[in-house]
Amino acid sequence: MVADDGARALLEPRPMADPSEPRRVSDTVHERLRAEILDGRLAPGDAVPSERALAEDLGVNRHAVREALKRLEQAGLVRITQGGATRVQDWRDHGGMDLLLDLARGGGTADAPPHEVVVSVLELRALIGVDAARRFVSRAGDGARGRAAALAEAVAAAVETDDSGLVERYEDLWRAIVAGAGNVAYRLMLNSLTDTVAAYPALARELAPSDPAPLRELAAALRAGDEERAVALLAEQLHGDVRRAA
Repeated sequence: MVADDGARALLEPRPMADPSEPRRVSDTVHERLRAEILDGRLAPGDAVPSERALAEDLGVNRHAVREALKRLEQAGLVRITQGGATRVQDWRDHGGMDLLLDLARGGGTADAPPHEVVVSVLELRALIGVDAARRFVSRAGDGARGRAAALAEAVAAAVETDDSGLVERYEDLWRAIVAGAGNVAYRLMLNSLTDTVAAYPALARELAPSDPAPLRELAAALRAGDEERAVALLAEQLHGDVRRAA
């Protein structure tokens, strides 16, 4: 069983980046190369321009270029060879979850990410969410389940009143469920999935529940520790989102 204090600690808000924080010179190089790799202008196997060429082209020093390349290597986007060319790697084989938001922004419109990315995100969200819900109900104590039930009721109330805070309340519910599941990998993946969806407010609003009845039923199932019913209700919501997006 996951201790209530531990679950509560995981629900503390994550610190947001300070938009006023000064950008590093290497950020310009990193963002340009990252974008060119993800959109295919630099294909797997291609040689990245030399440090000198990038420095002259972007008007930065070679140290900034070197720092940017190191960050790209850590992300799995390039392979640096001492004495040889730095070459692009296939991000599908070597990249991680941190690329999701860049992929979402790279090929869509201002209002919606690429359809392929949306479906992929929703499929993974459903896979994680259903298993996390099952683990949460079986592992969490009465206190954690009661708090999640209260969050489900808050979402239902937001649906009924067309509250502008519906999306935020729905995210809070899922953070509680995943935190209480006791799986840190699920927690980190949820952060990436949530950030990707949140980048498109219209999409986030579309994915929020529209019927308060299943949410109130979910609250009752959570309080009762009814794993089968709680999981079924959440699975219907998540898999329904996948079907509508496909």
